[in-house]
Amino acid sequence: MKVLFLSFFISLNLFAFDQTHNEFEKILKDSVVFEGNQSFVNYKKIKASPEALKKYLSSLSSVKQSDFENWNAGERLAFLINAYNAFTIKLIVDNYPTQSIKDLGGFLKSPWKKEFFTLFGKQTHLDGIEHDLIRKKFDEPRIHFAVVCASIGCPPIQRFAFRASEIEKQFKIATKTFLMDQNKNSYDKKKKKLRLSKIFKWYGDDFNKKYGSYLRFISTRITEDKSLQKKIAADKVNSSWNSYDWDLNEKK
Repeated sequence: MKVLFLSFFISLNLFAFDQTHNEFEKILKDSVVFEGNQSFVNYKKIKASPEALKKYLSSLSSVKQSDFENWNAGERLAFLINAYNAFTIKLIVDNYPTQSIKDLGGFLKSPWKKEFFTLFGKQTHLDGIEHDLIRKKFDEPRIHFAVVCASIGCPPIQRFAFRASEIEKQFKIATKTFLMDQNKNSYDKKKKKLRLSKIFKWYGDDFNKKYGSYLRFISTRITEDKSLQKKIAADKVNSSWNSYDWDLNEKK
C-alpha cells in the first residue's frame, strides 16, 4: 500500500508545473541582449531552433484552470506575465520576419485580439491575459513594466523569467530599467519638463488605488531631488508624452 501511495505521489510531482520557469529563462538568457536600458531579442535564432520555446509553451497550455486557482497569488501572477511574454515571442517567431507586431493583426483586428494559443483549455489572445486575467484580478500596476509587446517603445523584456519567490525584486528591476531609459521617461532640467512614455497615458489609472496616481509613483523613482519629487507628485511640473516606437525590438 505504501509503495502504491509513493508511486502515485511521484507521478503527481512528475507532472507538476515548474514554478521556477527555468525553461523560459534559458531562452531569454540565450536570445535577449541589453544595450543600455533597451533590450533586443534574437527572434531569428529562436525561429531557427524553436524546440525549447515550443516545449515551454506546451507546459503553459497544459496547466488546468483548477490547478492554477490553487496556486498562491505570486505563482499565478508570475505565470501570467511569463505566458504573455512567451506567447508574444511565439507570435513574432511564427510571422518572422516582420517590422512590427502591429503588422500581424487581421482585417479590423489587432494582433492582441488574435486567438493563436490555448490557455486553460480555451483558445485565447494576448489581451485576454493582460486585461482579463492580470489587470482585473491583480492590483499590481507594475505589470506594465513586465509584460512586453515586442516593440522598442515597450519596457524592455528582461533576461530572467518572473518567479513568485523573487517577484518583488524583479518588479523593482523592471521598473527601474524602464524609468531610467531616457528615450522613454526623463526630466529635462533646462526646460523643466517631464517627458513620459504613453504607457502612463494609457494605463495611468491603474496606479491610482495603490499609489495615488502615476505621477506619485514615478516621482520618487525618476529623480532623487526631493523638491522635484514633491512637484511631480503634485502635478506641478509641465509634462508631455514621448512618441511610441512600434518597431520590432529585434537584435539584428
